[in-house]
Amino acid sequence: MADTGLLHHVSALLDREGPAQGALAHGSSGLHFLRFSAATGQDATVYRPLLCLVLQGAKEVGTSARTLRIADGQSLVVTHAVPVVSRITEATPDRPYVALVFPIDLDLMRGLAADVTPKSGGSPKDPFSISLCQADLELEEALLRYLRHCDSENARRLLAPITAREIHARLLLGPHAEPLRKLLWHETTASRIFQATREIQSDLARPISVGDLAQRAGMSSSAFFEHFKAVTGTSPLQYQKDLRLLRARDVLRSTNEKISGIAFAVGYESPAQFSREYARKFGVPPRQDRGSRQRKTVETTMRRP
Repeated sequence: MADTGLLHHVSALLDREGPAQGALAHGSSGLHFLRFSAATGQDATVYRPLLCLVLQGAKEVGTSARTLRIADGQSLVVTHAVPVVSRITEATPDRPYVALVFPIDLDLMRGLAADVTPKSGGSPKDPFSISLCQADLELEEALLRYLRHCDSENARRLLAPITAREIHARLLLGPHAEPLRKLLWHETTASRIFQATREIQSDLARPISVGDLAQRAGMSSSAFFEHFKAVTGTSPLQYQKDLRLLRARDVLRSTNEKISGIAFAVGYESPAQFSREYARKFGVPPRQDRGSRQRKTVETTMRRP
């Protein structure tokens, strides 16, 4: 079970500042909170380095290669930018799904990691960039203190940065430590794949060469492909395609740019191919997706008092 104090605090924040259900980007803390009163369909998105703590309910998160179920009292840590598909599986009006997402500052964590003694020996662990563990009570207590510090301006400026540092330190000392340490140490497989994912993300419109990425990672093409898929849950080419389509969906839903222009901007040479692959991933073609999103916006506006 997750800490009830943290659940009550997050629920109160959502009641005060957030929607009845959905996501809240909490400006003063930098965290995201989620609450849903019913199970949902699948949603595609990109997880970047983060801690996700489920306080109530359950959800599934996965890639094409594997799926993890995370329930209340459990936490996920994501070390790489990973395209995922998720769905909430347990949520009711009386017991809604509630979760918080804490972004991980890799620069801060890298500075702390130098003071952590690496563990020696033991069998190799799962290289997948999403790790699932039982909740760490001391970490939950630190998260609750951090949120309370963010309630007032003085505490937010003076105390919240100290507690944020503590949260990062506890991640390095707790059950999620191994994948984070592997990412932060130089010349590990995890760090090399991280650099490869950064390179792909830096210019989604640029065609990628697995051979070139492998050479820069200091691996053979076959070893690079194997390690990349083990870490991200997908192949390098599919990874780029998923990021392209997710970026395109964000632009499509937030701007009035031409669909053909969006397709070219993310690296597609043919708008027709883009529409086919968009529909295959999201269930509807881009034009229909934009139209339904605009109708929902108008309906929401009309319902406002």
